[in-house]
Amino acid sequence: MRSDIEIAQDADMKLITEIAEEAGLEYDDIEQYGKYKAKVNLDVLDKMDQDSDLILVTAMTPTPAGEGKTTTTVGLGQALNRLGENAAIALREPSLGPTMGVKGGAAGGGYSQVVPMEDINLHFTGDIHAIGVAHNLLSAAVDNHIKQGNELGFDTTQVSWPRVVDMNDRALRNIVVGLGGNAHGVPREDTFMITVASEIMAILCLANSISELKEMIANIVVGYTKDDEPIKAGDLEVEGAMTALLKQAIKPNLVQTLENTPAFIHGGPFANIAHGCNSVMATKMAMSISDITVTEAGFGADLGAEKFFNIKSRYADLDPKAVVLVATVRALKMHGGKDFEDLQEEDLEALGDGIENLEKHIENIKKFNLPLVVAINRFPDDTEAELELVRERCEEMGVNVALSEVFAKGGEGGEELAEEVLAILEKGEADFEFLYELEDSIEDKIETIAKEVYGADGVEFSDQAKKQIEKYKDYGYDELPICMAKTQSSISDNPALKGRPSGFTVTVREINVSAGAGFLVALTGPVLTMPGLPKVPAAEEIDIDADGKISGLF
Repeated sequence: MRSDIEIAQDADMKLITEIAEEAGLEYDDIEQYGKYKAKVNLDVLDKMDQDSDLILVTAMTPTPAGEGKTTTTVGLGQALNRLGENAAIALREPSLGPTMGVKGGAAGGGYSQVVPMEDINLHFTGDIHAIGVAHNLLSAAVDNHIKQGNELGFDTTQVSWPRVVDMNDRALRNIVVGLGGNAHGVPREDTFMITVASEIMAILCLANSISELKEMIANIVVGYTKDDEPIKAGDLEVEGAMTALLKQAIKPNLVQTLENTPAFIHGGPFANIAHGCNSVMATKMAMSISDITVTEAGFGADLGAEKFFNIKSRYADLDPKAVVLVATVRALKMHGGKDFEDLQEEDLEALGDGIENLEKHIENIKKFNLPLVVAINRFPDDTEAELELVRERCEEMGVNVALSEVFAKGGEGGEELAEEVLAILEKGEADFEFLYELEDSIEDKIETIAKEVYGADGVEFSDQAKKQIEKYKDYGYDELPICMAKTQSSISDNPALKGRPSGFTVTVREINVSAGAGFLVALTGPVLTMPGLPKVPAAEEIDIDADGKISGLF
């Protein structure tokens, strides 16, 4: 089979003006970025109702074997349209860090991709760069204020606003700024994060308008005084300039799939260190132009889906109607103890053990009172006995299973899954509810997530986390939702624990406030906000010829 990029480069794309027109958008609703990309103006949300049925695609705990959540999302959207439905999809934008580091691209795969694939993976319409510049303007303003007399009284040991770059660069995790003498600023320790971990990214993805974006930016806590009082971005009076830098970035991007299904791709927060969902406005725009909207949330259901429900849906007043939970036989066998090199071998014992991971995610989705279907992303090495075992175990839990072959067959390979989704919508059994209430204490909200979603026995808070909790209570931040920063490699906070861990305690080492975005971030385990490149980065395989044709992107 041809590579993803070869398939994408041969795509029969429609002009983006055609995609927009077929979706019911007027010419003045879009701003073209070349032939195949466009920004959609925000007033579309005021002109059109968002009454689409919203479907969330999530997954089991990810493994190196791959699960195919984005591919399934794209394929399901295509399949629904093949069956005569009016469907659109909403996805996150890829970060250059993973693109150049491990994944090598994030626009779906095979015959279920969004295109133009190279553009989407490389810079796209410049949103992430704009977010990085806006973020770093605030960083520069903080240090300039300190250098120019520090009227706000920053405690330079408690500046909490880092710097960002959209690349995996571990050497920037811990740095010292302001070296070189008085003319170059005040020396202090600082850090870099990857841009998609920035609170600006989270804010852009949760804001409903430019005015709301500016208000949220003004509320960002950038540091503290020696008396431990918070200092906000609004105190530095740069929220207007930061919002101006985001004037275009806040507009959702419209592209298409290989089968010309409209796709909104906008925003890209990671789900292990941020809330892991595309922008509220992109989701609502997809809901404006379709009867069924398919969206995704990052990593496993313990991360992206939990945050989609408790954070994004809460703030955006979304009412999801069904969930697709993606799994692969290969990944399930890895959770059952099978080595990556041996996954092509049938192993019902390892598969049976690994299915416990899937079962835990099924239980978690049901806690939100949502119906679901398990989509098995089929690989050529899967045997009938293995597929049947997954089906039997899921049926024991009252959940249907659909085979998905959207990678190899596009929308045609997703029709069985699409029919299951339509059957769920026809029954109308969704009664979505949150897992916790905002009035619950910070400790109770974290413990609810840890016990109910992860299956932990309890939570241990470090002394630092305990002090921070008391501080946030004093500041009035205790009624914010919780964004857990946790490893994606395990349901627990220990990446080495595969399958369905039990008998463990989640350790919260630190809690940070994202007052602009509107949530508290609880850091657990060895989670890093600045990834590093692997020994052999994906960038080594990417090339471009004299005619500008890119290869090796995925």
